[in-house]
Amino acid sequence: MPTVAFHTLGCKVNHYETEGIWNMFKEQGYERVDFDRNSDVYVINTCTVTNTGDKKSRQIIRRAIRKNPDAVVCVTGCYAQTSPGEIMEIPGVDVVVGTQDRKHMIHYIEQHKKSKEPVNGVSNIMKNRVFEEMDVPDFSDRTRASLKIQEGCNNFCTFCIIPWSRGLLRSRDPQNVLEQAQKLVNAGYIEIVLTGIHTAGYGEDMKDYNFAMLLRDLETKVNGLKRIRISSIEASQITDEVIEVLDKSEKVVSHLHIPLQSGSDSVLERMRRKYSSSYYKEKVMNLKKALPGLAITSDVIVGFPGETNEEFQETYDFIKEIGFSELHVFPYSRRTGTPAARMENQVDDEVKNNRVHQLIELSEQLAKAYAENYENEVLEVIPEEHSHDEEHPNQLIGYTDNYLKVAFSGTPDMIGKLVRVKITKAGYPLNQATFVKVLDEIAYDEVVSH
Repeated sequence: MPTVAFHTLGCKVNHYETEGIWNMFKEQGYERVDFDRNSDVYVINTCTVTNTGDKKSRQIIRRAIRKNPDAVVCVTGCYAQTSPGEIMEIPGVDVVVGTQDRKHMIHYIEQHKKSKEPVNGVSNIMKNRVFEEMDVPDFSDRTRASLKIQEGCNNFCTFCIIPWSRGLLRSRDPQNVLEQAQKLVNAGYIEIVLTGIHTAGYGEDMKDYNFAMLLRDLETKVNGLKRIRISSIEASQITDEVIEVLDKSEKVVSHLHIPLQSGSDSVLERMRRKYSSSYYKEKVMNLKKALPGLAITSDVIVGFPGETNEEFQETYDFIKEIGFSELHVFPYSRRTGTPAARMENQVDDEVKNNRVHQLIELSEQLAKAYAENYENEVLEVIPEEHSHDEEHPNQLIGYTDNYLKVAFSGTPDMIGKLVRVKITKAGYPLNQATFVKVLDEIAYDEVVSH
């Protein structure tokens, strides 16, 4: 039986696609082995969102070549899409496939085995208008299932290379989404995370179907599904129809990730974002009015070219005003090939790092304040893994529907199931986890199963 090993860099979409690629290899009789072992084929799924992503991708490619010089080394993903020539120049790379046509990967590998010549399978992504179907009936390492519903992005923010690596927005056929969701539920998953490059842009390339309609159909047509989580939604995509669906839904979780990037209008304009801070605030306030207790997390970039102390303070104050439940804070990283990389007034690294620390500290304050609202409350958790804390070896780690990370004593059988717990303490002593205990009055056989 031939063997294949995978290494995935970058975002959740890449991890989803690696599972899809593995499924194709599995159907052709391959056995999956750990990347650190000798393998007949190595597949490296690359990232290019930053220059560092390119560098890490090259390091992993060379690691695979050193591990087994006789193996077929196949490189795919975003870096492969944007820089196939650069990758082909690395001695030992045999096959390059970008972010489309992954269905031909095994054919290219067989072609290389016969010819011993490198194969470049990368084509122009901007000409593609069709979503590439990849079946992922289950996941090898997780209890929450991702479901990719769209590809590409039309926004062209000045800091972002992604449209050039992923192409323009394409939505998955609604029927295929529903069928894939049902397969995942049938495989035992009770929570599905809708994901994509511009996830809630789903349907923008369709005439008579949109994201809100997809949410309704998932809720009503997929039997056994308990939770629907949206990986990310832009402020511009929060329509009145979407808010209505969220308000009435019993399955879409009480958590939304709404990227902000900056709370300063002048910085947002330089970023070429499609909203102002007042527009963003209006959408968030409408959501909170319809969904009391909603957890809102966000991404923020600090040190964008030209960001002044005053502009940073505007962002800081705006974040406090909105009251996020958690932030993902990133220092601006200059990405070759983007307009922002060519802008003047690049911010000094020391200034960026100082601003990052200020926002991380603020994020921890906001997260703790949000979590404290739920002390002594009963919430439902899906345990995902064992704690790696040696002092708490029997603890399980999971998330509530409003994305509180929790730790509690439990048995391995509970992983992947719905467990009701009572929050006893909100804090950050265990990897920013919220401590909880399983309710004493709930017998194990009452835990909601798959």
